[in-house]
Amino acid sequence: MSTSNRKYKDSVFVDLFSEDEKAKENFLSLYNALHNTALSDKEQLKSIRLDQILYMTFYNDVSYLVDNKIIVLAEHQSTINPNMPLRCLEYVTRLYETLFESKEKYSRKLLYIPIPEFYVFYNGEETFPCDKTLKLSDAFIEKTEEPNLELIVKVININHQKCHPVLKNCKTMYEYTIFVETVRKWKKTDPQNGFQKAIEECIANNILRDYLKRKTKEVLNMLLVEYDYETDIAVQRAEEREIAFAEGIEQGIEQGIEQGSYQKALETAAAFKRLGFDIAKIAEGTGLSLKEIEAL
Repeated sequence: MSTSNRKYKDSVFVDLFSEDEKAKENFLSLYNALHNTALSDKEQLKSIRLDQILYMTFYNDVSYLVDNKIIVLAEHQSTINPNMPLRCLEYVTRLYETLFESKEKYSRKLLYIPIPEFYVFYNGEETFPCDKTLKLSDAFIEKTEEPNLELIVKVININHQKCHPVLKNCKTMYEYTIFVETVRKWKKTDPQNGFQKAIEECIANNILRDYLKRKTKEVLNMLLVEYDYETDIAVQRAEEREIAFAEGIEQGIEQGIEQGSYQKALETAAAFKRLGFDIAKIAEGTGLSLKEIEAL
């Protein structure tokens, strides 16, 4: 797969575990931390990351074929989307399409496929549990004990305060979480030069030192793109809330007018009825039904 068109859109997370010259080494460390294994042969890894077409729908993705498994990793610094299982289903379907030719699927011989696993690493600032499992079946309109289709996404909170075991067992992931926190701190303190200062502090404190020294310029560019993206998402959500609020007010006003008009019609009809006017004429004049007027 060509990566020439999506380099500028990659995040530091993706670069560390998928694109960098030490990405496979970093990924194996993370894989071993997740599975309590000790794989060391980088040649076992095959990157099967999808092209940039899914950038806006599946952000910060890393995908490898290893040990008869498809491992899909995603990082989220914003609120965890409850529709992640559905998005992962779309994603893995396209991955399978890249792994097998169409004619293989119609063969009489059983086609053996790798087992998919999905992990979302959350390092946002909102309160979130250490571990959480999202299931596709949670979204089904009708619940069944044994759904015919299931997909499970494991969400892991990698904020270092949560002390998740994966941070203890994967040095790169631990240092990455410290890097993210350092970036956030400096971004708030010095919006103009915060990214540069965060990188300098991490290098001084031996946090992703080799990586950051090799790729300072690339990391700066990735941070700019990544934080612009997160800002765009936050702005979109704020705008959606404002629109929903405005629409709610407008709808409430319209309902109030309708209810007020109806009440006025009832009062007018009752007055005409007391004066002995013909019910059909009252209905014609007020817009009420004969049944409504008779009930007055």
